[in-house]
Amino acid sequence: MYAFLISVSIVALAEMGDKTQLLALLLAARFRKPVPILLAIVLSTTINHGISAVLGQWLTTVVSPTVMVWILALGFIGMAVWMLIPDKLDGDEAESIYKWQRFGVFGATFILFFLAEIGDKTQIATVALSARFDSIVTVLVGTTIGMMIANAPAVFLGNKLAGKLPITLIHRISAVIFLVVGISAVVQHYMG
Repeated sequence: MYAFLISVSIVALAEMGDKTQLLALLLAARFRKPVPILLAIVLSTTINHGISAVLGQWLTTVVSPTVMVWILALGFIGMAVWMLIPDKLDGDEAESIYKWQRFGVFGATFILFFLAEIGDKTQIATVALSARFDSIVTVLVGTTIGMMIANAPAVFLGNKLAGKLPITLIHRISAVIFLVVGISAVVQHYMG
């Protein structure tokens, strides 16, 4: 249960103000069809984070436990720092909605979300969480729910909600959580 709650929390907080949340806002404004947008976000996130969780588990088989602890700890601490750097959706990414709209609402959303998540904070966090907690399914379900907690309101409420959230505070809280998880990985490894 701890792995699930940490996975949900980290991704939900990390996603606030993230480029994929901004993408959800743009898609909602462009298409005005929340249900296919949300279904595409769930599917693309599940596939992307599923691959990431499997990768995290695989890493634990090829790296010694001590090295893995240090990789995870430094990775989570690095994610804490990364959380303090705000994301932006540049003009090219915003214009790419028009390029992909020929695939319809669902197809465009699926493709854009899947591509936007590659190398994103939440994908890297999913790899690290899966390695840290040794649970593909728990982490996958948690990170996918966390993604939806952040993106569903963005799809339904659009710009009305985005301007009212204290994004800087949310990022700082998320950074603290990443930092605590990173430090606790080392402490737990050496203290048993």
